Amino acid sequence: MGKFVNNTEEFFKYCESNEVEFVDFRFSDIKGAWHHISYRMSAVNADSLEHGLPFDGSSIENWQPINESDMLLKPDVESAFLDPFTADATVVLICDVYDIYENELYAKCPRSIAKKALKVLEEKGVADAAYFGPENEFFIFDDVKIVDNDNHQSFKVETDEGHWADNAEYEGMGNMGHRPRIKGGYFPVMPMDSGVDLRAEMMQVLEDVGLEVVLGHHEVAQGQHEIGIVFSDIITAADNVQKYKYVVKMVAHLNGKTATFMPKPIYNDNGNGMHVHQSLWKDGKNLFFKEGEYANLSKVALDYLSGIFHHKEAVAAFTNPSTNSFKRLLPGFEAPRILTYSSQNRSAACRIPYGAGEKATRIETRFPDSTSCPYLCFATLMMAGLDGIEKGGYELVGPFNEDLFELSRAEIAERKIPELPNSFRDALEGLQEDHAFLSPIMNDDFIQTYIDYQFERHVIPVEGRPTAFEYISTYSC
Repeated sequence: MGKFVNNTEEFFKYCESNEVEFVDFRFSDIKGAWHHISYRMSAVNADSLEHGLPFDGSSIENWQPINESDMLLKPDVESAFLDPFTADATVVLICDVYDIYENELYAKCPRSIAKKALKVLEEKGVADAAYFGPENEFFIFDDVKIVDNDNHQSFKVETDEGHWADNAEYEGMGNMGHRPRIKGGYFPVMPMDSGVDLRAEMMQVLEDVGLEVVLGHHEVAQGQHEIGIVFSDIITAADNVQKYKYVVKMVAHLNGKTATFMPKPIYNDNGNGMHVHQSLWKDGKNLFFKEGEYANLSKVALDYLSGIFHHKEAVAAFTNPSTNSFKRLLPGFEAPRILTYSSQNRSAACRIPYGAGEKATRIETRFPDSTSCPYLCFATLMMAGLDGIEKGGYELVGPFNEDLFELSRAEIAERKIPELPNSFRDALEGLQEDHAFLSPIMNDDFIQTYIDYQFERHVIPVEGRPTAFEYISTYSC
């Protein structure tokens, strides 16, 4: 698996051999959503691929003003893959956005920001490669209903795996009763795991679009799943997250299901994370490895991790960018918010996975989730880590090998173990105060745009809406 083409000449040969009718140019906005525009194959030539294709940047949320709306899509031909879902043969190209007014990559293009982070890494001379391995979890539901009226706020999701379906009536068949129950979904076989065939189809299609798939399994919660793919460089890893989410959603959709990467769609069961494995390399050597140290972690690795924890609010603003993210990060649901590290221990915010030797040594940050734009998430983690290395390491609490989920609030405070911010508001307010470490890749205008946008999109609307539980706890007061 991997790249299908390596240059423009190979791209046109690839299109010819696959009888391509359309070229779909895709790019990501600041919240990580994919947008696209389709060209007839006959209208695409080497010159347009090299110099870019025009589009209206004012129609994308929080991008260009209408009086400076002309922008260019600069396609990356090495990203080409055939769309497995279109009726007519369509090749997809992932693009960077180019700013014709500044004559450079657009300051609000997430993929361009991630490329700037890679350039910073190279310029600092710390490393010549950064590898990222995301683990995206998702739910598959049979039905979702949402009401957002002034006098009526509600949602309802349905899955045959939910314990609430125990008394459901099924037309033409009985209720079979095999369900994983709350927190009971990890690794059961069929019939309790009802997603085997659907995951298998997703895994096959993911390979068709160039991802190297390792495994698939049911996750802990009812209706929850995960598919494991191989790590890659920072840009390819982020591209792969976009392809992964697209394929999972589309395969579910075409099978009459609906898939979501929402961090906490169900109360009282585990949520969706995006654990991110990371390592830095130079001259073919893993800078995170030092044999004989705790979990074989080098000082470089610990300094890198200390930077992530030190900038916890600013980092969380990009790794957990929704109010729903922080509903997942509550005690009791295997979502680590305690900022320490531990070998093979999933209760710490950073786990050091078991691995034999230099190649497998890495850190795994377990708090991010898939509401994040992967380019911004990975770039922010790396910039915070590089700051930690540059500063010679910030204070780092740990390691701890015990089950941190069992610690009381008093014990966490007594041991002075830092935690993630309590809310998206706290994260954004922290980013407002602490973003100098991001200045090489994000200008002040982008930071302020991002903060204002997320307050308007997430924080204020959610804080202003009453919930059903607030009626239970407050109505009769």
